[in-house]
Amino acid sequence: MQDQKLSVLEKVGFGAGDMAVNVVISSMMLIITFFYTDVFGLRPHDVALLLLAVRMLDAVTDPLMGMVTDRIETRWGRYRPYFLVFAVPFGISVFLTFTTPDAEYGAKLAWAYATYILVTLCFTVVTIPYISLIGVLTADPKERLSANGYRLFFAKIAAFMVTILVPVLAESWGRGNLAEGYRWAMGLMGLMATVLFLFCFFTTTERIRHRVDRTPLAQQLRLLLRNDQWLLLCAVCVIGTIGYVVRGSVAAYYAKYYLGGDAKMLSAFLATGVGAAILAMVASTWITKRWCKVAMFRWTQLAVGVLSVAMYFLVQPGDVALAFVFYFLICFVVDLHAPVFWSAIVEAVDYGHAKDGRRVAGLSMGGISFCQKAGMGVAGAIVGLLLGWFHYVPDQVQTPHALNGIALMLTIIPGLFHALMGGVMFFYRITDGYYLQIKRKILVDAPGA
Repeated sequence: MQDQKLSVLEKVGFGAGDMAVNVVISSMMLIITFFYTDVFGLRPHDVALLLLAVRMLDAVTDPLMGMVTDRIETRWGRYRPYFLVFAVPFGISVFLTFTTPDAEYGAKLAWAYATYILVTLCFTVVTIPYISLIGVLTADPKERLSANGYRLFFAKIAAFMVTILVPVLAESWGRGNLAEGYRWAMGLMGLMATVLFLFCFFTTTERIRHRVDRTPLAQQLRLLLRNDQWLLLCAVCVIGTIGYVVRGSVAAYYAKYYLGGDAKMLSAFLATGVGAAILAMVASTWITKRWCKVAMFRWTQLAVGVLSVAMYFLVQPGDVALAFVFYFLICFVVDLHAPVFWSAIVEAVDYGHAKDGRRVAGLSMGGISFCQKAGMGVAGAIVGLLLGWFHYVPDQVQTPHALNGIALMLTIIPGLFHALMGGVMFFYRITDGYYLQIKRKILVDAPGA
């Protein structure tokens, strides 16, 4: 039997893949709404419709990509080849999305739709295989948790680079033209993502070969709908992503308008949140060695709700130091759950396998990815609609009503979603002990066992 231990190099290579993925995720969660309204020049309600409408494509493309990965296996494995083939198109799509054409409003809106659809499709083609990869690198749950710790650490490094470098580089390289600055700054991020995907391909190995049932889509869907733990994680994914993206999307507005900062403060504020998340990845690994990972997931998200309410009432416009402290704390606590969640997805797939005797991996991962992107789309729509509701006007001194709305969108509104996510996790029951029982049942039921 092959050794299930992963080398440090392989864990770093696995993490590099998520670092590449998060060039897009971070820009979509933290920058894209601000870019579209304050740089690209779209109206908030058009941004809301764009972010929501394009995500509806994922209802088809994510499950379809999951089925493709189930049916195609090469000498390099089932998932890794997509990193090799689509690394370059992925990087180009990032560059094009942040390119602002000199055109009339209607043409610019059409360009935004076309490029956002392109980057979403490229994202699907590499992300579905990537989130499935951990299930074939090792069968050891501790090694999976450790690898996910590396993965999420490098993901936050990518977010850190996007948030701290892109606003500063955009201002510097644009030389008075922010649109041109963002184009080349995000082009650099796209190039970095291409290199990282190639590194992931060459440093990882698919050790495990699962037998995938060639069952029709309708039957696979029925099996998934019988998997109550997977359905619960889908709900958690949507709810948590909405909270995370609403907070992340409005952070730039909060730093610029609520705190009265310039580009450097905007960059520092975003970087503070990402820095806290990086530390959370390290802390999460340490905590889960000593405390139940599911309990940590539940209580940290409830704590985020409390911290968010406290920040709203205690931080007033211009309270820079206190705002930074609260934002750091919220971003640290909220991300403690992340390694647990991504490990739980694979465990939920195994749970369904043990329960029904059939494994539905690709569609499961595609479904989770769709839930994440659906959450991102809903959150983007919420932010766009609320900015309009609170009468936000780009590049102007904001009214007290608009400032209060920005504060709500950074604190109480996302805090409610995180508290709800923590509450839902009280129904999740795949602890480490239970998962060992699941693995034993799969081995016993396997052909030739």
